[in-house]
Amino acid sequence: MKLAIKIKSLLLFSILFTGSINTQAQNPTEKAKEIALEVMEQMGGVKNWNNTHFIKWDFGKRTLYWDKWTGDVRVENPEQNLVVLVNINTLKGKAFKNGELVKNTEEIQKLLEQGKKWWINDSYWLTMPWKLLDPGVQLIHIGTDKLPDGHTADVLQMTFENVGVTPENKYLIYVDQEEHLVKQWSYFPKFNDKTPKFTMAWNNYQNAGNVLLSFDRLNGTFGPKNVVVSKQIEDKIFTAL
Repeated sequence: MKLAIKIKSLLLFSILFTGSINTQAQNPTEKAKEIALEVMEQMGGVKNWNNTHFIKWDFGKRTLYWDKWTGDVRVENPEQNLVVLVNINTLKGKAFKNGELVKNTEEIQKLLEQGKKWWINDSYWLTMPWKLLDPGVQLIHIGTDKLPDGHTADVLQMTFENVGVTPENKYLIYVDQEEHLVKQWSYFPKFNDKTPKFTMAWNNYQNAGNVLLSFDRLNGTFGPKNVVVSKQIEDKIFTAL
């Protein structure tokens, strides 16, 4: 009986040991998903991100307001003297040009579509790490590299399948192995491009509500600025000029 117990114990140990080895030898997709989940946890966790309600920020010459729960967005573009109020889920809304409500149906539709495109672009520059596991996103781990500060980063290749306005894009996302945060990204307009159009830091993480967001970045003037996360906002922000 004791011999049988010992044999069973050895078999169980062998199974557990083999399982451990397989976990460490993950395929590139599984490893990328694990790293992405670590990033989101480090930034405050998915629950806190889902509970984040209103976000306001500046991107370039635009100011955006976003109700994450309803999909209502306000885009102010002073350069074009334009304000677009659009729901990104229904593509319904209104627009004001030169302080006047746009009434032409065809023009309104174009402006609402443009407003959504602005939101897609501008919000991605702010919230990309939270979207690493979105439907249609294809994420794989392709190796490691050194960051400018000397830290080692896991490099994730991100591509898209039938999502977004530019599904042909490719990104390389650099995740600091020590801090478990995205610290750099490279953008390729086409999947087969060998050289990125840009490589930029993704730094200066700050508390925004109950999560971390990267803004007012320290390596240049381009990117999201003046981010404010709030639980309440004036109703007219999404309904009136």
